[in-house]
Amino acid sequence: MRRFIHLLLFAILPIVANSQEKLTFEIKNGDFYVNGKATPLLSGEMHYSRIPHEYWRHRLQMMKGMGLNTVATYVFWNWHETAPGVWDFAGDKNLAEYIKIAGEEGMMVILRPGPYVCAEWEFGGYPWWLQNIEGMEIRRDNEQFLKHTKLYLERLYKEVGHLQCTNGGPIIMVQCENEFGSYVSQRQDIPLEEHRAYNAKIKQQLADVGFDVPLFTSDGSWLFEGGSTPGALPTANGESNIENLKKVVNEYHGGQGPYMVAEFYPGWLSHWAEPFPQVSASEIARQTEDYLKNDVSFNFYMVHGGTNFAFTSGANYDKKRDIQPDLTSYDYDAPISEAGWVTPKYDSIRNVIKRYAQYDIPEAPAQIPLIEIPSIKLDKVADVISYAERLDAVSNVSPLTFEQLNQGYGYVLYSRRFNQPISGTLEIPGLRDYAVVYIDGEQVGVLNRNTQTYEMEIEVPFNATLQILVENMGRINYGSEIVHNTKGIISPVKIAGQEIMGNWEMYRLPMSEMPDLAQMGRAVCKNGTTQATRLKGCPVLYEGTFTLDETGDTFIDMEAWGKGIIFVNGHNIGRYWQVGPQQTLYIPGVWLNKGENKIVIFEQLNDTPQSEVRTVKTPVLTNLK
Repeated sequence: MRRFIHLLLFAILPIVANSQEKLTFEIKNGDFYVNGKATPLLSGEMHYSRIPHEYWRHRLQMMKGMGLNTVATYVFWNWHETAPGVWDFAGDKNLAEYIKIAGEEGMMVILRPGPYVCAEWEFGGYPWWLQNIEGMEIRRDNEQFLKHTKLYLERLYKEVGHLQCTNGGPIIMVQCENEFGSYVSQRQDIPLEEHRAYNAKIKQQLADVGFDVPLFTSDGSWLFEGGSTPGALPTANGESNIENLKKVVNEYHGGQGPYMVAEFYPGWLSHWAEPFPQVSASEIARQTEDYLKNDVSFNFYMVHGGTNFAFTSGANYDKKRDIQPDLTSYDYDAPISEAGWVTPKYDSIRNVIKRYAQYDIPEAPAQIPLIEIPSIKLDKVADVISYAERLDAVSNVSPLTFEQLNQGYGYVLYSRRFNQPISGTLEIPGLRDYAVVYIDGEQVGVLNRNTQTYEMEIEVPFNATLQILVENMGRINYGSEIVHNTKGIISPVKIAGQEIMGNWEMYRLPMSEMPDLAQMGRAVCKNGTTQATRLKGCPVLYEGTFTLDETGDTFIDMEAWGKGIIFVNGHNIGRYWQVGPQQTLYIPGVWLNKGENKIVIFEQLNDTPQSEVRTVKTPVLTNLK
């Protein structure tokens, strides 16, 4: 109780970056000390990359309204180094600004730079192009890998090093690697000594580049043997048994605390084609109180999840389903909803903290306004195959992977013309991850890694073209399979047992920017009955414009659609898929304009041609089909 009262006193003090009076933070005598006083950390995980930067302050104020004093965030290497040596820390990627705002709002900051982060994020935060570097082996004591992690950490330090509490900023702790113990347990083909050497080198790199605040590691309590490293505080993820928490931390931290659950799960991650997980508010409230009573610090993972915009969502691996791609929504059933709303879970946690508080916790800020758009007319439609086949092709005797094509995300159209008819079973065991198959532009089937559907019967007539539109649905972000993450078609294509060699043409469709239908020439036509019927079953782009008198947050309803992605005013708001459970996509109001707006939808299946789309005020995240 003593330490909790100190916590509440500090929660109302401004921790402002670049202030003359430095915030001090130490780990000593079994406690966290803030400005010389023992102070538990009540933290919430919230990722800057999953929230428009215009909303960062609002969401941090939401956290304060829960009674929290700290925000934790991963740093996503691939979010910033988009190509070797090409860095981006502007706009939604301005991590330093996010940290400064946290300080201005009186929040301390826990930085989790990885370089591996998991987080249901594409490739666990690693840049996809690492896989193209000769001799590279990720997440181990490998010269090429450690060379690039050092470059990443050096660049990161230039951005945020001055924001450590030792320099007057709000950053109080930095994590060394992430959940490394679980990786050690899964990669027993690598000697434990090498794992430990790698972990120690990452810790040393953090120190060498200039991070001088306390370091910590984060693992399941049964995984400390492989995941902890000398000189870093071990913290336990998902540990509800306080007696066990204290026992294991004592064993690896000189017989004393402090004790922290670095990932306290108030919800859980969610995959396409699987039920949306939900965790009861009362259960989380009881566990929160248990931690408070026993001087256990914690970090809600996630307190606010946000959204996997564009192609940022990752995937898990499961032998039964092979790949489990993550939803666009990262709502996580968190206390603060995807769109930044108060939830019953939020109120339950706030009420628990208020029972202990010696001051008034501020009210949550007002909710961002909502709007509803009953109908957006889609008056243009474009045939994507016709357009793609007029782009520059890459030719090869066999299909190339995305990485070999120097493409990280999006789609590739693989095309092969046959001078003689061929029929039988089409086999693509190396499909990564989802393919729609066409003959001369007519859809004949779908292959899907998620359902382990790697073959289908096919009949290719004389002088016809086989076209395979392949989608990367997100690289694996967790576990030993993270080292097998190339995309596209990564093994031979066979028909009737015969490998199809020679004359493969590959057309790159990265969809890195909103497609401009005005530049697509003859592929575009007015969206009417005749055109819609002609393009049924074809991959198409729909375009429409709409006018708004007022802007606000909204959710686009895609329940009647098939599979694809959506751009609004140039922003890729993410992937939709009829299988659910997510049936709506979040559109932040700050990405809408008073006046004219433009929407472009890439529909891969187009089994039911569309002429309009609408938005609603309530998200649909639990409708599994």
